[in-house]
Amino acid sequence: MRLLPRRLLSRIMLLIAILLAVSIYASLKIFDYFDREPRATAAALQAVTIVNYTRASLIASHENRRLALLSELSGREGVRVYAADFLEDIETLPADPFISLMAQKIRDKLGEETIITVNHYDIPGLWISFNVGQDDFWVVIPKIQVDRPFPWHWLGWAAVVGLLSLVGGYLLTARINRPLTMLVHAAERLRNGEPAPKLPEDSVEELREVTHTFNEMAESLARLDAERTLLLAGVSHDIRTPLARLRLAVEMLPQEADYMKHGMIEDISDMDNIIHQFLDFVRGVEGEPTRMMDINDLLRALSERQLRAGRELKISLGPKYFIPIRPLAMQRLLDNLVGNAYNYGKGKVEVRSQVMADKIVVSVLDNGPGIPPEHAERLLRPFERMDSARNKYEGGSGLGLAICNRISKLHGGQLYLLNRPEGGLEARLSLPILPNT
Repeated sequence: MRLLPRRLLSRIMLLIAILLAVSIYASLKIFDYFDREPRATAAALQAVTIVNYTRASLIASHENRRLALLSELSGREGVRVYAADFLEDIETLPADPFISLMAQKIRDKLGEETIITVNHYDIPGLWISFNVGQDDFWVVIPKIQVDRPFPWHWLGWAAVVGLLSLVGGYLLTARINRPLTMLVHAAERLRNGEPAPKLPEDSVEELREVTHTFNEMAESLARLDAERTLLLAGVSHDIRTPLARLRLAVEMLPQEADYMKHGMIEDISDMDNIIHQFLDFVRGVEGEPTRMMDINDLLRALSERQLRAGRELKISLGPKYFIPIRPLAMQRLLDNLVGNAYNYGKGKVEVRSQVMADKIVVSVLDNGPGIPPEHAERLLRPFERMDSARNKYEGGSGLGLAICNRISKLHGGQLYLLNRPEGGLEARLSLPILPNT
């Protein structure tokens, strides 16, 4: 989800670059189209002038002087004059729109019988025929006077315009992308149960209303969460006081009521545990700082606590690896998972840890009846229970797994409930090796 704005930025920049390239190419083509006729007219006028000047000079000269005059004319301005023999092979004009247009304009001035070719006898230039009496001649206008040089300066300006447009597009896109990125990060924090920071509302006008609405939503959620926390904490505290008095009263019952006292004490203890879960759920763990530690240390401490409670917890530990952990929160998560395994299983619980390429996996395994696979995700939500599938234990409020799920997300991890092929349930906690930034 975090990568979406960067991908969007790359796609927008690529789109801008493609549009710029297409627009520059189209602009050059349009310019060339509208510039073609004026250039062809000017070149044709130049060619017609040279032909008429050369023809007039030959007509005005004496026949005995024409060869000398041809030699003299051929040396001026690079224009050459040759005697023509129209039985020779004459190449057709190349399929160039500019040359074709210019040739047509020359014929309009000199007559349709005028022969025009280029690069005749491998001599570069524009060849135009004319006659003086019974004699036929070629005027060869050098190529440099006919063809327009490639407009490299236009490409240079186009490159400058394209570069400036890309820089402008990047700045504009970054301006739009910055509030989008902040919005994504804030939404991610809300999704993980963390308070979202207030977003600045000085972004572009199109996103200002979205940012303002998101800030109002985050503030409303924070107020609701605070009110819920205050309500549950107050109710839990108020209920604990009469529970304590009730337990004291039960303890003071005469010995004749021992058969009743045990059940009443268990009920009171269950109620106290439910209240404790309420307090754990509303208290949250977001404020606890992280520490670099090996989760195997927490698993060893967990095994020792279970041993003191008269339970033998089997643990299989992977290699030592340090990751950022909130110790008290992770301890609460592991206690809840192992407690559920003992409550719903058949007394045999195992905990395993593994270090993989990009994550650490902790599995809590029991040998109970398991759960319907379609309800695995639902059980991670608050106040959800599946006593119909695992009905050995009737206590609890349905908050234990929700607390575990919240803590796993707070560490950037994921909690899964999986049925084991050999029977029983696996609560699999996956924690990323890299910190969740």
